[in-house]
Amino acid sequence: MIERYDVNEKWAHTGIIKAGDTCYLNYCVGNVGGTIEEQINGAFDEMERRLAMVGLTLENVVQMDCLFRDVWNIPVMEKVIKERFNGKYPVRKSIQTEFAHVGGENGLLFQADAIAYCG
Repeated sequence: MIERYDVNEKWAHTGIIKAGDTCYLNYCVGNVGGTIEEQINGAFDEMERRLAMVGLTLENVVQMDCLFRDVWNIPVMEKVIKERFNGKYPVRKSIQTEFAHVGGENGLLFQADAIAYCG
């Protein structure tokens, strides 16, 4: 069975999908326009909000794709992960990209997509 939560008709996407024992989260962003640390925390705040819809926490996240405007900000993300994931670190990859987002280079700096175990 597939369950969809946080559906956004305007953007034609779903924020979190539960399919069996797995949950898929996309486009977790927050604090757009803030510092890179503020945006990383904002993305994880959004991830937590969505996970809570299905009774999960960041500790259930098993994999993340982390998108950066500047991949050299990985150490900032690692600091935030250490503060927020209680030692339950997911596997991850980091990618540098130019975001197609309002605000240009002063706007979106970080986005995370994730897979969580929900069994």
